[in-house]
Amino acid sequence: MNKKFPSKIHIIGSVGSGKTTLAKELSAKLNIPYYELDNVVWLRQNSGDIRRTEQQKVAYLNNIILTNAWIIEGVHNEDWVTQSFSNADLIIFLDTKYFIRIYRIIKRFTLQKLGLEKSNYKPTFAIFINLLKWNRRFEEIVKPNFYHKFEMYCDKLLVVSSKRQIL
Repeated sequence: MNKKFPSKIHIIGSVGSGKTTLAKELSAKLNIPYYELDNVVWLRQNSGDIRRTEQQKVAYLNNIILTNAWIIEGVHNEDWVTQSFSNADLIIFLDTKYFIRIYRIIKRFTLQKLGLEKSNYKPTFAIFINLLKWNRRFEEIVKPNFYHKFEMYCDKLLVVSSKRQIL
């Protein structure tokens, strides 16, 4: 990989788009730590996840952003994440095809239920249905809003449909 590759990267995409996989692979190749925005939103505990307050999320994210190099990935594009987009050298929008994401959501849920894949949450049928709904919402609402809300970053935005276009 090119030594000039950016050291502050934000990856956004829908559920099942491949954000975490891409973040892990870039992290290993570039020797840059990666962070999942879901773990910024949630304080993970054995007794169950606790949602961080808005102030806690912002403080946690700002601590990450203040470091020299990072890869941040997640579906979030709410106001509390704006500093990440602003400070990123590169924003990768992983725009994987809708039906590929559905397949991945089904596959992930099945593997998690069988105990063959780790999960940050208990994989219930209700969460599975929500993942499918979030996927549709991303396609219809979040993606168009992202392009409108963050058009000022078009000079550092890379839209790809597959990690193969980067790696």
